[in-house]
Amino acid sequence: MLQDNFGRQFHYLRLSITEMCNFRCNYCLPNGNECDTSKDNMTIDEIRTLVSAFARLGTSKIRITGGEPSLRKDLIEIISICKSTPGIEKVAMTTNAFRLKKDVQKYKDAGLDALNVSADSLDPRMFAAITGKDKLLDILAGVDAAVEAGIKHIKFNSVILKQHNFGGIEQFLEYLKTHPVTWRFIELMQTGDNAQFFAKNHVQGETIKQDLLAKGWQRVVREKHAGPAQEFSHPDYLGNLGLIMPYSKDFCSTCNRLRVSSSGKLHLCLFSEVGLNIRDTLTAGDVDATCDALRGHLTLKTASHELQKGFTGATKQLAMLGG
Repeated sequence: MLQDNFGRQFHYLRLSITEMCNFRCNYCLPNGNECDTSKDNMTIDEIRTLVSAFARLGTSKIRITGGEPSLRKDLIEIISICKSTPGIEKVAMTTNAFRLKKDVQKYKDAGLDALNVSADSLDPRMFAAITGKDKLLDILAGVDAAVEAGIKHIKFNSVILKQHNFGGIEQFLEYLKTHPVTWRFIELMQTGDNAQFFAKNHVQGETIKQDLLAKGWQRVVREKHAGPAQEFSHPDYLGNLGLIMPYSKDFCSTCNRLRVSSSGKLHLCLFSEVGLNIRDTLTAGDVDATCDALRGHLTLKTASHELQKGFTGATKQLAMLGG
C-alpha cells in the first residue's frame, strides 16, 4: 500500500488524460483553449503501465479526468484498461457531459462505474454565463441517459461563486428532492491566474455547512476511497449534498489520492510546486520501476497545501489536473 510519512494511505488515483477543454468556465479557462492543439499526452500503453503500477501498490479507485476527457478519441479504451486491471474496483470519470447522451452506454459497457458531471447552475442563462456554453439542457438529458444506462453513482459538481450562482442554491436543493444523485458544492480555489476573480467570488463552504445542519441535514459516513467531500443527507430529499472545502481546517488530514497529469507527471497535491516526471518508466513499460518511482516520490509529500497563504504552486488553472 502506498503510504506517506504522515501515515496517510492512497487508494485513489486521479488520472488526467488531457489538458484540453471545450468549455470556457469563468473560474478556470475564461478565454478558452485550443482543443486541436497537439499535446504530449500519455499513450495507451503508458497509461496501461501506470494503472498496473498503482493497482499493484493498493490503489482501488481511478478517476479519469482532464481537461475534458471525452475529447480523447481513445477514452473508451482507457476506461476498459482501467476497469480490467486486477485490483481496480471502481472507475469514475469527471466530465462536462457534452458527449454524455451520445456515448454513455459505451462508457458503461467499457466498465465505467461512476460519473461526476460539472454543472454550475440550474438556470440555463446563468449556466451559459459561467461556462460560455448554452448546454445545460443537453447535459441534464445526458445525466438522464446515464441513469437509464445503469450508472448508479452519479454526482454533480458546482463551483460556488458569490457573484454568479451563490444566490441559486435553493434551485439545487429543489432538484435533490426528486433526483437520487449527489450535488457537491466546491469552494472556489485560487490558482495562478485567477487572483482577482477569487477575491470577488470566494464563498466559505463552512457558511453553507452550518445552514444545512440548521435545516436538518446530517453527515454521511465516508467510504475509504471517497474523495474529499463532506456529504450530507436529509429524510425529505432523494439526493445527497456534498461540500468540498479546501480552505477548511484539517482538510488535508484525510488525503487519500494522488494525481498524474496527462503528460505523465506525478503530482502529490493539486497545488504542488512541480510535477514529478515518471514518464521514462511508463514509456519503457516497466511496472516494477514505476512502483519504485512512486514509492520514492511519495516521501516528498507534505502534510498540507498552503492555499490559506495564497500559495498555488504550479497550478495555473484547474484544467491542468482536473481539480
